[in-house]
Amino acid sequence: MSKEPVWNKFLTERDKAVFAAGGFGARAGFGKRPALVIIDVNWAFCGERPEPILDSIKKWRTSCGKDAWAALPYIRKLIDAAHAKGLPVIYTTGEGRADKWDRGSWSWKSSRGGEAAGRPGSNLDGNEIAAPIAPSPQDIVIKKQKPSGFFGTNLASYLTLLGADSLIVTGTTTSGCVRATVVDAFSLNYRVILAEEGCFDRSEASHAVSLCDMHAKYADVMPTAEILAYLDRLPSGLFSLPPGCRTAAPAAREAAE
Repeated sequence: MSKEPVWNKFLTERDKAVFAAGGFGARAGFGKRPALVIIDVNWAFCGERPEPILDSIKKWRTSCGKDAWAALPYIRKLIDAAHAKGLPVIYTTGEGRADKWDRGSWSWKSSRGGEAAGRPGSNLDGNEIAAPIAPSPQDIVIKKQKPSGFFGTNLASYLTLLGADSLIVTGTTTSGCVRATVVDAFSLNYRVILAEEGCFDRSEASHAVSLCDMHAKYADVMPTAEILAYLDRLPSGLFSLPPGCRTAAPAAREAAE
């Protein structure tokens, strides 16, 4: 990494010495057939506008505030670059019953766990992907109920169908669903790249230290610009993607209703 890692300010000198002596954080490198995976960048984690996190959390209890909106342009650039090369773009987001019967262990660790994914008075579905990075018809959207994008979903089978050998991962939260997905991808022997500016969390410390842990053992944390340069070098036509079908945009649906 060309600049000082975001996590350095949270590490002791002993930590840095241990990582260096143990050989952690070696560059694993890019794959030849990457898929872009965007974890849970929905209204519930972004809020409907950029605002200070403590204000946003009043309305969207899982919001990451302005950090989410700072990440969106970087994610958008990666999506556009992947589309230009014909690479798979895969989104994950949550789903659940309105009566919350299926929340399971999610209900144990939050005093606000009984609230809806959206905010009172809003017509936005909290699980809907945020509009600035909304999926295109050919993109794949995975619904999940637990942190990892692989747990209880068909993500692994789609990657097998596509013949992907590596994942470029962005999204939220760095310490939660991103980390869980990265560890599972590593366990399945995919090369994993994390776009540093495209990941975000509600906790600055958790974000930084989780990037540190993943870079040390499971993934390469890279500047988005370096990933974009790699994508630009890839040949086109590596994948046979689904054509998808167009549906009305959220604004159009609301007007129709």
